[in-house]
Amino acid sequence: MSAPVLQRLLSIAPYRLRILFRTVFLLLAAATVALVLFVLQQEKQLSYKNYQGGFNKTREQISSTLRNPAGQLALLNPPAQEGSGRFLHPLLLPYSALDFDDQNKVQQAVALSGCMASYGNDGSLCVGIGNNPWAGGFIYVAGSFNSKALVAHQRGELVLDQSHRVKVTVALRGQTYQWIAPFEEISDAPALNSRLAAARGLRGRLTGFNAGEADKPHARPVKEFRGWIWQNASCNEPEQDGRDEECSRSSFFSLRLPVGVLQDALFEKKRPVWPPEDLDQIKVQVVVLAPQQSTPLLDSDSRDAVPPFSLSDLQALLLPGETLRIRKLDKPTKETETERPDFVKLVGKVEQEDESWHLLTSVIRRLPVEAYDTPLESREVITTSLGSYEVLLKGDVRSVSKSLSVIATRVSWFVGAILLALLLAWLAIEIGIIRRITVLTRRADSVSKTVKGAGGLEKFDLSDLRGSDELGVLANCLHDLLRRVREDVEREGIRAEQEKEMWHAVGHEIMSPLQSLMALHDAPDDQSSRYINRMQQAIRVLYGSASPSEAFQSTVLQVAEIDITAFLQHVAGNAPCVGIPQVQFAGDAAAQMPVMVRADDYSLEDVVTHVLRNADRHRLPGTAITITLEASETAATITIFNQGPHIAEDLLDKIFEYGVSDQHESGANGNRGQGLFVAKTYMAKMGGTIAAHNVAGGVSFILNLQRGLG
Repeated sequence: MSAPVLQRLLSIAPYRLRILFRTVFLLLAAATVALVLFVLQQEKQLSYKNYQGGFNKTREQISSTLRNPAGQLALLNPPAQEGSGRFLHPLLLPYSALDFDDQNKVQQAVALSGCMASYGNDGSLCVGIGNNPWAGGFIYVAGSFNSKALVAHQRGELVLDQSHRVKVTVALRGQTYQWIAPFEEISDAPALNSRLAAARGLRGRLTGFNAGEADKPHARPVKEFRGWIWQNASCNEPEQDGRDEECSRSSFFSLRLPVGVLQDALFEKKRPVWPPEDLDQIKVQVVVLAPQQSTPLLDSDSRDAVPPFSLSDLQALLLPGETLRIRKLDKPTKETETERPDFVKLVGKVEQEDESWHLLTSVIRRLPVEAYDTPLESREVITTSLGSYEVLLKGDVRSVSKSLSVIATRVSWFVGAILLALLLAWLAIEIGIIRRITVLTRRADSVSKTVKGAGGLEKFDLSDLRGSDELGVLANCLHDLLRRVREDVEREGIRAEQEKEMWHAVGHEIMSPLQSLMALHDAPDDQSSRYINRMQQAIRVLYGSASPSEAFQSTVLQVAEIDITAFLQHVAGNAPCVGIPQVQFAGDAAAQMPVMVRADDYSLEDVVTHVLRNADRHRLPGTAITITLEASETAATITIFNQGPHIAEDLLDKIFEYGVSDQHESGANGNRGQGLFVAKTYMAKMGGTIAAHNVAGGVSFILNLQRGLG
């Protein structure tokens, strides 16, 4: 790892706890948002698949509806224009004409075509025209109603309200046609026995008269007006059988209405326009009246009418936003397919939904979903008796995102609550824990720097961080501990000052006798003068210092070039004078080759003497201490060997530390564990080194000094 990177890592180490907490909460918030987006993406995928299924189902329903007879009839009859009202108007039937004389054929035809408009329990009506203009400009009416036994009108009677009758009104193109058709019974008694006739029910004609001429003498029926009516023999409710006064029966009738305006229009052009363009504007009213009753049994203008199936009813099948377009496929023309006008265009209603966030809707729209951007469209061709129709259905996938965003908006409050809880938890930890840890760390660091500095322990007020929780207890303990440490530091300062004064007094009392001894032994050849000078140097080193270790470390040596060979010969020769017998120097004395090294004469002698005393204390009785000298071009190596026990491996480096000694209670005997500390300190100041090694039979101390220039 490079140094700049390591330095940057070390610089952020004090902030790793804060970085860890903040990173964890940031990851939690990011994971929450990522989880929400993932769920939304999955829900969008599922919603899109569901929408595809709904789209296909809608397509199948529309196709199936348009292929059955009711759908075919709806294709033949476009939805009524706005403003046409709820009145009954003719529908274009998929037949050229209706066989109105045959009850079964008429009922089957209107049932298959799906043209019946329901009027609840009162009955039903179907009004239509044939698809072949050359069948005549007739309007066909078929319907049913419930009533008691039909009362027939007798021929020749001018009053028509004594019988059941049907009133029909047709209004178109500014003209109005009105007919009234009373029921005239046809008796089948000559051909059938009475029991069979009763089983078949009533049957008769509906003879049509112009409404304004029906009550006039010699009124003649309309020639091309045709009508039939059939009433069931059995009651609608089985329990009413046998009670004629309560029995309600179902009657079915069919009419053919001659409309002069439509018939005249057929002969105006070689190719008449059929069906009429104003087919949905033709108003037809059918009223069925009972004898002497003004309240109709059936009224086509009733408000509870349910019209037959229309193309506009397909809108209920469309999903929100879907578009249904139906075009009629005419014979090829110059117009292109896209230019064909829409026969019907329906759009699925968009219900009023709950408000959603625009931002959330935009996010949902951008979530990736497979095939989401592919348009959903279908095209089918429906064939009828009068032509083919193209059905185009187009989906709207925007509703998926819209509906999902509404749900997501409701759920977003819970997600917001989770993020708010994370924020509050982070603030609680940040303010209640991290901030206090930061303050405690900053003040502890300040205390540490103060202790290392010269000013000592000064400020350590932690009272604002004390409390009953874990950090408060820690701050309380640190406050009390630092207070005691400060008291100990103050006492240690007082003791050091007292020791310093003691060293001053001792040094002053010793220096005076030493001055006197120097005067007595000032001869150049007097050996005592050398030791007196060493004593004076030792006093100067220790004089005025608060502790011996500080004194030795602050000593300034006078390094010069000396002859190490002569020096070691002198030390070995005078060793018995200081109580260290049997010291042998093994240098090349015969050659008398001087080896010049850089050292301080008195300090080097102290170093060698301390090592010799340590060797004398541990050597085997009767063995000698040998000093050898080896010189190279750059250094001189002094080896002091003694036979004896080895030094413990874990103490080889520690024996040079201040106060370390292998003798228990050594302080009482004058051994303070500072001899080897002094040796290492002086050697370092002279640019040399000292080390201890366990060798075969004993211990060797190796001293290395730099060679001089001489």
